[in-house]
Amino acid sequence: MTETSAAHALFDRDEIREVLETSFYRSEPSPQAPPQKARPGLARAGQPKRKAARKPKPDHYEIICISMYVEDLASLDAKVEALKQKGHRRMTRSALIRYALDRLAVEDVPRPAL
Repeated sequence: MTETSAAHALFDRDEIREVLETSFYRSEPSPQAPPQKARPGLARAGQPKRKAARKPKPDHYEIICISMYVEDLASLDAKVEALKQKGHRRMTRSALIRYALDRLAVEDVPRPAL
């Protein structure tokens, strides 16, 4: 007996549909879900919840995502660690990349071979 036919032998199509509709595809949590524990700083029962005031986004930097080869990241991390050993306590990947970009001469970058 295959897995598909075994499942069909155990469950009725309407029964499966009912379980999916009542348990999985609901907008509100199911009654079986454990109640949320109160955390310090959150509204207590009977009190309206207050939304945390959003801090304005800083405009002096942006968070970006780049991809790098594992070997390049290992090299970058080794350079950061070497600089920290030499006394640059706050050196990070970002700081080292910014330093390198500030000193990059665009005209010295070789063209890729075709």
